[in-house]
Amino acid sequence: MLPGLLLLALAQPVSAQPLETSVKAAFLPKFARYVEWPPGARPAAGTPIQLCIIGSDPFGEVIDDAVAGQRIGDNPVVVRRLAGVDGASNCHIAFVRGRTGRSTAQLLAGLRDKPVLTVTDARDGSARGMVHFAIVDGRVGFHVDAVSAARSHLSISSRLLGIALSVRQSS
Repeated sequence: MLPGLLLLALAQPVSAQPLETSVKAAFLPKFARYVEWPPGARPAAGTPIQLCIIGSDPFGEVIDDAVAGQRIGDNPVVVRRLAGVDGASNCHIAFVRGRTGRSTAQLLAGLRDKPVLTVTDARDGSARGMVHFAIVDGRVGFHVDAVSAARSHLSISSRLLGIALSVRQSS
């Protein structure tokens, strides 16, 4: 069953930047419920799912508050902040934001083919992760690139694909 938060976020207009940031921060750890990592890449029971903010951090304390006390199954969620992709090999989800669209693309290239769910934001340019936040009709939504996810040996649940604004799939 989809968490009510995902449906609520899609239903609520986003009129202010702080609310938009809060909604995106709430989405990020929830994505882990709908992703299957390859053997050896998902943490063992009781070890943290690492949500990494790579590059510029648009969330600040909002993301820390969003993950506080959250568990995905037996796994707590922790936030790590990294300046670049060095050290990102233990990340499970990575929100990627460079200073420019080009630097975001370079950071994403450093994660290509690794079992890390990459997330980007349309407000930061055209470089796209596997999940790409966008504002449509004043609401936070997201696009999913299932082809890129599969290349990194990640499987995204049809339940998440079903609420995406669009899904890029292989033919």
